[in-house]
Amino acid sequence: MGISFDIAKRYLFKKKSTNVINIVTGISILGIAIGTAALVIILSVFNGFESLLSGQFNAFNPDYKIIPAVGKTFHPTNEMLLKINEIEGVEYASKVIEEVALFEYKGTQEIGMIKGVDENYHNVIKIDTFLLTGKYKLNDPKLKYGIIGLGMKVKLNVNINDRLNPITVYMFSRKKKMLGGSDFTFSDLYPSGVFSVRSETDSKYVIGSISFAEKLIGAKNEYTAVELKTSDNVDPVKLRETLNNIFPEEIDIKNKFEQDEAFLKIMNIEKWVSYLIVSLTLLLVVFNLVVCLWMIVLDKRKDIAVMKSFGFDKGIISKIFLNIGLFIAIIGMIAGFVIALVLYYLQSNHGLITVPDGFMISAYPIQLRVSDFIIVGLTVMIMGFLASILPAMKAGKSAINFNQ
Repeated sequence: MGISFDIAKRYLFKKKSTNVINIVTGISILGIAIGTAALVIILSVFNGFESLLSGQFNAFNPDYKIIPAVGKTFHPTNEMLLKINEIEGVEYASKVIEEVALFEYKGTQEIGMIKGVDENYHNVIKIDTFLLTGKYKLNDPKLKYGIIGLGMKVKLNVNINDRLNPITVYMFSRKKKMLGGSDFTFSDLYPSGVFSVRSETDSKYVIGSISFAEKLIGAKNEYTAVELKTSDNVDPVKLRETLNNIFPEEIDIKNKFEQDEAFLKIMNIEKWVSYLIVSLTLLLVVFNLVVCLWMIVLDKRKDIAVMKSFGFDKGIISKIFLNIGLFIAIIGMIAGFVIALVLYYLQSNHGLITVPDGFMISAYPIQLRVSDFIIVGLTVMIMGFLASILPAMKAGKSAINFNQ
């Protein structure tokens, strides 16, 4: 790899003339190792939370969701739904109405979302598999039934076995009110079951039939979305193209992750801000490398003079000490990766750091990704390179002074 590489390796691992240099070198390596491990662990914890929370949100998200590009509602006809169901890879399609509503039960009131769904909804979202108690029942000749999220049940203190007290659902009226008329429309809904997808959805959603939602909004054939269940081998590009051709108005088509796009963006911002803060801390630690290299330069000033007399130019001498700085950064980085892997094993298998009772998890989630090691590795090496430049350049320029 060149004479500068061999000399740098020899200088780094050979015993120094003073023990202080060994101590400072060790401190530099330890600091880089701890900083590297911290960066990897921070990214891994955010990866764990992102996967955990995305998984919980995705449980309630359809494979694809068609929504109007302009306005809140659109008008998919039965003919359109038939064409959608004929698309290769589409298994089920369900019309949906989602609106903000006020729920009241025995004098207790809460704001949430009423979601009216058609008979295909349980095929699009296996909502019956998320039932904690009761059964999935929406339509009945005599009464209007619905299922309620666990969080909403707790907030309203609903007893689903109570058939005498329904949940009253209030919604702002879309119709122009007559003089003295109410601003709200309302209807009673009897809870038939309680569901939980272990996310914020539990705290705000009540699901009823689409006819119940249509009665509340006072309009028919106005839907906020069409939700699709697709096969694993569906072609996303072809699907979007076909759907755009079916609908006369402009539509947006979102997959599972795009439906939580705002949440994922916030998670990513928090992740990289935390990474930046720790990187700045690591930058301060890495600059201990400047002190370490200066001490090595001073320790080897006689060797530098000898190399100069043998014809070594400033570039080669500078490269020797630059390589020493990079060696220290690499050793610290590898040690940091090892520490991170050990901590990952302890956290993932033994729950090293726990969270307080009452959360859905008992220990902080953690997930390693190869890309994180690449990003952290590049960060550490760039910092090590920058910290080594000044001492290396000074060593090359000062070679003649050492010789005098």
